Amino acid sequence: MASARFAPFALLLGLGLAIGCSSSSSSTSPSNNDQSGTTDDAGSTSQTDGGSKAPSASDAGSSTAKDSGGPAVTTIRIHYPLGALSGTHALALRGSLAPLDWNAGKPLTKGASDTYTFTTTNVATPFEVKPLLDDTTWSLGPNYKIAPGASADIYPRFTQTKGSWSRAYDFASKTLNNSRGVWIYVPPTYVENTLVRMPVVYMHDGQNLFDPAAAFGGNTWKVADAMDAGADDGTIAEAIIVGPENTAARMDEYTPVADPTYMGGKGDSYLTMLVTELKPKIDADMRTLPDREHTAILGSSLGGLISAYAGVTHADTYGLVGVMSPSTWWDNNWLIGDVATTKATPRPVRVYVDSGDSGASNDDVTQTKTLADQYRTLGYKDGATFDYVVQAGGQHSEVYWAQRLPHAMAFLLGPGR
Repeated sequence: MASARFAPFALLLGLGLAIGCSSSSSSTSPSNNDQSGTTDDAGSTSQTDGGSKAPSASDAGSSTAKDSGGPAVTTIRIHYPLGALSGTHALALRGSLAPLDWNAGKPLTKGASDTYTFTTTNVATPFEVKPLLDDTTWSLGPNYKIAPGASADIYPRFTQTKGSWSRAYDFASKTLNNSRGVWIYVPPTYVENTLVRMPVVYMHDGQNLFDPAAAFGGNTWKVADAMDAGADDGTIAEAIIVGPENTAARMDEYTPVADPTYMGGKGDSYLTMLVTELKPKIDADMRTLPDREHTAILGSSLGGLISAYAGVTHADTYGLVGVMSPSTWWDNNWLIGDVATTKATPRPVRVYVDSGDSGASNDDVTQTKTLADQYRTLGYKDGATFDYVVQAGGQHSEVYWAQRLPHAMAFLLGPGR
């Protein structure tokens, strides 16, 4: 199968927005770009599902009730810490089908654990909803699409438009007997809605992810920009990003076996640090979804090599694997043979592989395609459990990894809502 060709992110985003909007003949939904905080919405198109709702234990945040022979019971649970706001406030719900409409909200009553529940048996087709604060301030991001008979959990945000990132702390590893900084990004819903738990993406080379002053060559992956944009338009499910820095021992730590020329080969110890030391701290300190279906590992170059290896050896921890411009050449293309040993179970749920095709090394495009074909041989299906991208003109640098990151995240994490 021919490899997918990479379109520039701006083009992909434009196409996604064009496909993601549909006109509503029966009612007018709030605009995704309505940041005014009022219900004065004139003539906007209805938005498809995605964006600001944080994921629940199931990726879609909803389930469908079994048919009992009577009308389908649709239940929507809205989780929001209203009591944390100053003053007196209320939540309301608007939607595209009766008993809801877009012009006036249904007041919601608080239940246990700051949960506000709406139930109806009056809908027989998919519909869209959106919570409002005080029936005046729309929740941010696209509408929530609900199936009849579904049980859906919504974690809205009303004011927070951006996530936040920092070099959070220095982390000492007993396994590696060294220390490194850890960079952490939290998305906008996590910042505002203290009830939500979220997936985590572990990304290598943490100093290159956010801050040009710390990044190699001053070029970052623009991770916060990609994740904030995905939260806003619904193309990427919101997630926590954890970026442990590399150290002077990067080549040793990011390589599973020694190369005759470059040596290395301490990758198992590095992954042990991530799995048994750093991940438990992140899960204890933060509101995470710790299961493998919500835990990703992603990197480029040697970081792509060690990420692919983690998919072979630690699939019980990392169900989502991102392999960008991997150093497949290491130890005479050792990685390709190693991936062939991937167990039938557990194995990664989704795998993303990419490269460019230009620059001095052509970004190792030929061997990366061989690696992609190896995943297909294992049974991974393009567009479902596997995605392979070749960026025309892409070279081996952070500039191009930043361009491909939104698409990689969208595939691994899925769309929002």
